[in-house]
Amino acid sequence: MEELHQFYSDQLTKYNEQLARVKEQLFVSSMLRLLVFCAIAFGVYLLFGHTKWLVACVIIGIALFLFLVSRHTDLQYKRDKLKALSDLNETEIRVLKRDFHHLVEGNEFKNPEHFYSQDVDLFGKGSFYQYLNRTALQQGSDTLAQLLLSNSIENIVQKQEAIKELAKIPVWRQEFSAVATLTKTETSTQSIITWLGNYQSFIPKIMRWLPIAFSGVSMVLLALYFLGIISGLFPFLWVFVGLGVSGIFTKKIGRLGNHASKIHSTFRQYNKLLMLIEEQPFTSELLKSKQALVVNEQEKTSQVLQKFSKLLNGLDKNNNVFYLILANGYFLRGLHYSYQIEQWVATYGKAVEEWFDTVAFFDAYNSLGNFNFNHPNYFFPAIVDTAIILHSTQAGHPLLAPEKSVNNNFEIDQEQFFIITGANMAGKSTFLRTVSLQIVMANVGLPVCARKAEYAPIKLITSMRTTDSLTDDESYFFSELKRLRFIVDEIQKDRYFIVLDEILKGTNSTDKAKGSRKFVERLVSSKSTGIIATHDLSLCEAANEWPQIKNHYFDAEIIDDELHFDYRFKEGICQNMNASFLLKKMGIVD
Repeated sequence: MEELHQFYSDQLTKYNEQLARVKEQLFVSSMLRLLVFCAIAFGVYLLFGHTKWLVACVIIGIALFLFLVSRHTDLQYKRDKLKALSDLNETEIRVLKRDFHHLVEGNEFKNPEHFYSQDVDLFGKGSFYQYLNRTALQQGSDTLAQLLLSNSIENIVQKQEAIKELAKIPVWRQEFSAVATLTKTETSTQSIITWLGNYQSFIPKIMRWLPIAFSGVSMVLLALYFLGIISGLFPFLWVFVGLGVSGIFTKKIGRLGNHASKIHSTFRQYNKLLMLIEEQPFTSELLKSKQALVVNEQEKTSQVLQKFSKLLNGLDKNNNVFYLILANGYFLRGLHYSYQIEQWVATYGKAVEEWFDTVAFFDAYNSLGNFNFNHPNYFFPAIVDTAIILHSTQAGHPLLAPEKSVNNNFEIDQEQFFIITGANMAGKSTFLRTVSLQIVMANVGLPVCARKAEYAPIKLITSMRTTDSLTDDESYFFSELKRLRFIVDEIQKDRYFIVLDEILKGTNSTDKAKGSRKFVERLVSSKSTGIIATHDLSLCEAANEWPQIKNHYFDAEIIDDELHFDYRFKEGICQNMNASFLLKKMGIVD
């Protein structure tokens, strides 16, 4: 932990020092622009009446001023990126201290009908997503959420290798995140993909060469005019010819230009992220395959996107009335850019979604690599093909502070079912969430909070936090029955690790005991694997008839009229319950 804190502190110091220097450069740049502007004004005053020298002064002055404006813009971007890098390291220092409740909660991803997300605190305040997420793009956030929700057990080893590789390059990860943080777009990537997919061409093929030929004629007419060979009437009338040709397509070019102005910024900014992906040498199979989607032998995607960005920028100039008249009147530039844009869309339009998805993938996996980097003591589960489903040594919950967490050893084999009993607040629910989250994390490819772990991949399904629905006029009991029905249906389609917490709470104790017993027996008879926590000790008797069922418990002791918990996972059946003691201790009953 000290090494991590030192790394982030060193990075923060480095970026703050660079930021201070860039701010000084920005001040000098502002003064230089002001000085050049004043010099141009003074030069115009001095040279007034000397036309050639005046024009030369204005042209040189404007060129210098525009250069300084461009340099100032670059310095502003550098300042903003350094500020973003500084903020990233400040965030990591806070998170190392378990101060992460200010981060994005991911409430939009909550789904009470999902296989497990509601029960394992995957989203919301204090959730695993809030602790894990460092994405900077909305599409990246969506991708990360889907990775957590996917319940996929495919290619776990490849996922692990990709996460390990990203963990080893924290400077590159932060550079990518900082650039992504500055990617502020007016139009969503999905809107751009939809627009490109539905785009209908309107520029005829003749526009491939007509603007070039028309521009050649314009240059000849202008040259003849300046040489005094023809009168100005000819180039003057020629402008109207060009405007007439352009005018045929004015409305459609205008609509295209409107879209161009909206998506230009997105392509220009995504281009920076694609360049970072292209230039980083990856070695893991998954990262190389994703990188290959934007890099090929012929051309890099960043170059293709940069070309499109320039075309969009060229068409966007039509918003300037002087450019609109002169460039279209003499050179048909609007038609030229529109034709080139349509050719680009026809060639690359279908690939844009894949490019955006690749950027979102790296944005999401940056969070996973960052998690691995921040938890060097966590263990990547060894993927096995044995009777063991999950065997963890010193397993704990990743959201509990290490100094407060009591870790446990456990092993559950295929077709085994644990019944866990225990006193209130003894640790049953935390243990269920620890096991559940280990499965979720292992399936995503993350290291788990354990000293050692073996894992035979399996999907997860839970029923721990059923709630009633006033909107649907459902009782709590009916909602729970629907959830159990969902579990029964799903385990007939695929293998699942089942986690249940005190089922059938919405009925009387006798009915609950009978129903719970029959439900557990059905799960066991279907060769399912899982865990159920309960206060009903009679359920433990099922272990006498079913060898697959194993009893475990969490205990509590009353010492010197105080309740003590050791939070240790033990074999057997709990004998000490504490509800009566707590009611009396808190003065609720005598």
